[in-house]
Amino acid sequence: MTAPSTYRRIAVLDIGKTNAKVVVLDAQTGAEIAGVRTSNTTLKTDPYPHYDIEGLWDFVIGALKNFAATPGFDAISITTHGASAVLLAEDGSLALPVLDYEHRYPEAVQEAYDRLRPPFSETFSPRLSGGLNVGAQIHYQKSIFPNDFARVSTILTYPQYWALRLTGVAANEVTSLGCHTDLWNPTTGAYSSLVDTLDIRSLMAPIRSAFDALGPLLPAIAAEIGLSAPVPVYCGIHDSNASLLPHLVENEAPFAVVSTGTWVINFAVGGDLDHLDPARDALANVDAYGRAVPSSRFMGGREFEILAGEIGPVSQETTEEMLATVIEKGIMLLPNVVEGSGPFPGKKMHWIGQAQASSEERLAAANLYLALMTEACLDLIGAKGPIFVEGPFALNRTYLAALSSLTGSNVVALPGSTGTSQGAALLTGIKPAAAPENHPVRADLPGLRAYRQAWHQALAE
Repeated sequence: MTAPSTYRRIAVLDIGKTNAKVVVLDAQTGAEIAGVRTSNTTLKTDPYPHYDIEGLWDFVIGALKNFAATPGFDAISITTHGASAVLLAEDGSLALPVLDYEHRYPEAVQEAYDRLRPPFSETFSPRLSGGLNVGAQIHYQKSIFPNDFARVSTILTYPQYWALRLTGVAANEVTSLGCHTDLWNPTTGAYSSLVDTLDIRSLMAPIRSAFDALGPLLPAIAAEIGLSAPVPVYCGIHDSNASLLPHLVENEAPFAVVSTGTWVINFAVGGDLDHLDPARDALANVDAYGRAVPSSRFMGGREFEILAGEIGPVSQETTEEMLATVIEKGIMLLPNVVEGSGPFPGKKMHWIGQAQASSEERLAAANLYLALMTEACLDLIGAKGPIFVEGPFALNRTYLAALSSLTGSNVVALPGSTGTSQGAALLTGIKPAAAPENHPVRADLPGLRAYRQAWHQALAE
């Protein structure tokens, strides 16, 4: 197989909660030179809402076929969303469908799981809604579908399932195991006690490094795609940790990373685990090197999508101009637009002063809301140093200015749409591409500190 130093182009399978894509990156520059995407569909059929795995597989193979000749690729890497486990039967088929983590379980099942899950001090994983704790998923599947679960011979984390489909090699990996699953102890770097409580240790695939090449493409798949030479497939990585990886390579701690997509995931690199509050969606993630990283999150991308849909089309430039007006008028949005996660649990969305507000003013207030939520998340994990914002929010100048003003920190926008894909490509051993010079956003918006105080006071009422 080709040595990492001679890779020219890397194909990356990037399966997010909302969309899936396959991109090809130039190994020297990190630039995306080809790409295609599709919606990640949830099937609302029995036995529970689940992902369209075969639809995704057809999409992946079709994309790789299209890219095999032009532009071509000589390695494959993988990144996916977290909070998903794949249960395989002995013949390699799905013993149960891959459960959508937003599915809510019966109250009795939730209460039973609460009695057996390990304490936060062991896993640094808070109790989350639905199946956001993978341990809760497995408990639900084992409890409600015992006959199907009895067929399970292998349990895989989600990126590694796709690697198995491509290579035939089964593996698990720590960034997905350490992603609020309840299954991992980040201080010992080993499985938590829950694995034995659920009696699944013998089912867990061997743990491999995200940086391992699991093997070449299976010959039949390589032939179907139209490849004439062996192409290595790398183990893969949880998507937020893929976004984090280039920063770990390029920057010295302390610094913070705000990775935006469906979720806004915040990392405090160089922080400690001593003050994390599990009741406010603070937790430890595990990076590609196996190290615990203080983290926090809220469903900011989904929230912005909902708000923008309600408000309607508005110029972003006009919205930025409206910040001062919104601050002066005290137009504000209180959490949560999407309930069930984030730093202010139990709160329900509430507008203040929006009755006579224009669409531009409401969208500006929505951006201030997102910045205030991000600041609260960064405070929870003791973030220090510059703040790197990547993903869709890096294109939102209103949000960036508000976040800088609230935190008093330099905010560096990294607007490339392939942050997760670029991080996954680094698993192949290539060096990070030279980053373009990004001038930090530094803002001090008049009246914003008083606005923030009023926002928090309203929250406390």
